[in-house]
Amino acid sequence: MTEKPIAIVTGVGPGTGAAIVKRFSAGGFRIIALARSAELINRLAQELPDVHAVACDVSEEAQVRTAVADVKRRFGAADVLIHNAVGGGWGSFREIDPKMLKGNFEVNVMGLLYLSREVAPDMIDRGKGAILVTGNTSSIRGKANFAGFAPTKAAQRILAESIAREVGPLGVHVSYVLIDAVIDTPRMRARMSDKPDEFFIKPAAIADELLHLYGQDRSAWSFLTELRPFNENW
Repeated sequence: MTEKPIAIVTGVGPGTGAAIVKRFSAGGFRIIALARSAELINRLAQELPDVHAVACDVSEEAQVRTAVADVKRRFGAADVLIHNAVGGGWGSFREIDPKMLKGNFEVNVMGLLYLSREVAPDMIDRGKGAILVTGNTSSIRGKANFAGFAPTKAAQRILAESIAREVGPLGVHVSYVLIDAVIDTPRMRARMSDKPDEFFIKPAAIADELLHLYGQDRSAWSFLTELRPFNENW
């Protein structure tokens, strides 16, 4: 195999995750696509050059450790980690099953912790690398009926900031991408069939911004980047 920068992408589903894989693949990266379900990542691995599917539940520390070690053994250390896996769910704080909040925390926060601890040491040794996290408005605002989700995204953003402040001076760029929009996926289109095209944010546009963040000059790094459609009410 030719030498290429290595990108580990978590939460590769049919929306943002697949768009990230496609964009970084087109950008000349070797992609390690992580997801709990192997169906989509196996298909992407067959359709795109140098995309490799790895089944992994990022909420399980042992699985993360095994997956990243295998990637390093087969291809080398990661140049960029994109933590896109998300645990979600809605409901009043009076009604939600506490297990939902705990499960979302395991994916959104503990997953970021496990992954960062595995990839950061090599990045620090080389004095370069990036950890990019896809987040959303819930990371800065706890709306009603988001009690099972917003606390975990807020904690994720703060964890990312803590990591950024520690490893940034060592050459590792950590960035949190706040997506203030409804992502254009078939499921959301079906749920909001009355909404016009410009209401939605395109997964490919999110992927473009992630690639831009990876390539930022270290004299002008972004930590918090907000993305929203031009007509979003914010």
